[in-house]
Amino acid sequence: MGAMTKVAINLDQDLIGGGWGRARRVAVVDLVEGQIASWTEHEVAWDQSHDSAPSHGSHHARIVRFLRDQSIEAVLTGHMGPPMARMLDSMGVVALVGLSGPARPAAQALAAQLAQAEPEPPAT
Repeated sequence: MGAMTKVAINLDQDLIGGGWGRARRVAVVDLVEGQIASWTEHEVAWDQSHDSAPSHGSHHARIVRFLRDQSIEAVLTGHMGPPMARMLDSMGVVALVGLSGPARPAAQALAAQLAQAEPEPPAT
């Protein structure tokens, strides 16, 4: 049984969305052995809280809570500001930015990449 990786993808309909901190919907995806094992979409409405939050800090705190609650290990998105990137880095969450196009194939490609990168267990 290979390791599972949990990733979050900023969605714009079926495409990878632009700004992570302004995401309206985020897919939480379990990648196992080169495949998408589960895909759950969450209505996060960060696009609204980004502009209405009392501070950037409280907005970022909402995002941190979501990532922790979902045990996210990597984020796929089109864009992320430097403060958000630093925050994810400090949490040990890998940020894959500059992505675009259909979200599911991107998740599938990442799953395949991770499966290839996973070291084979030593033969006993």
